[in-house]
Amino acid sequence: MQIGSNEHKELFCRSFMQSHHAYDPEQWAWPALDDLSLARLRAIPIWTLALEVELGAGEMLGKFAQTESDPLVREALKLQGYEEDRHGRILRCMVERYGLVVRPNPPKQNPTRGAFMDFGYNECVDSVAGFGIFRLACDSRILPVALTSLFQRLIEEEARHVVFFVNWIAWDRTRRGLRGPVLQAVPALYSYAAAIGRRVKGGAQLHRGPAEEQPRDLFGDVVNDLTLARFLRACINENDRYMAAFDPRLIRPRVIPTMLRAALAIVETIDFLRALGQRPRGSRKSLREIDGPLR
Repeated sequence: MQIGSNEHKELFCRSFMQSHHAYDPEQWAWPALDDLSLARLRAIPIWTLALEVELGAGEMLGKFAQTESDPLVREALKLQGYEEDRHGRILRCMVERYGLVVRPNPPKQNPTRGAFMDFGYNECVDSVAGFGIFRLACDSRILPVALTSLFQRLIEEEARHVVFFVNWIAWDRTRRGLRGPVLQAVPALYSYAAAIGRRVKGGAQLHRGPAEEQPRDLFGDVVNDLTLARFLRACINENDRYMAAFDPRLIRPRVIPTMLRAALAIVETIDFLRALGQRPRGSRKSLREIDGPLR
């Protein structure tokens, strides 16, 4: 299948629309939380930012879809706008149900191709980390399964969104004359770099935000064994798992997973050398005898 062809367009649009699930977050069975779980949920500092992103994206995408001349692509874009707005409704339900303190001020985004591109590349950066964080949170039981299981749908939708986006942008650039992977690589790498820069800036602003006083260490008992290598492995493995669910003819986001694999190799090498250096001289083994991460 040629990327950018009508066949490609039919595949990424129709597979996206056919995998849509109808549900109403207002009708979910939101569980009651014990005091520790409620304190942990309220201590997570991202809820204002998450709500701003989803509310702004839903409105922007809904209007941007109206500017698309291709009827099939327009329908798919409208559906993503609806799902992004529904993510905002999920967060609002959670805010109201659990008394989270949020002060959203969604930025007004012009419904342009550039705005959708920025949002799409942001999601490609966020999704890989989000997959890993969600897996670690579920494994560590930071929050009850009754709550995290509700968000499985949202995580799966994020995977659908990034796959739809990378196929849409490849199709859109092709119709604008950028045919082939070489011509598309330069604008893609520039857009990824810009998205990483936005996320670094946003993280710094979040870190500088007002810190709420915590009466106790809410997460120490479940994250004390978390290492950078374990986090990177979770992100990579979960991303691979979610991406494997899609038609193999579709493009997957590759830049961020590749960067994380390189980072993991570096971290594992450092850990290996550190462990080797800490061995007593008389007990050191050869590289082939050591069962390390590089084996």
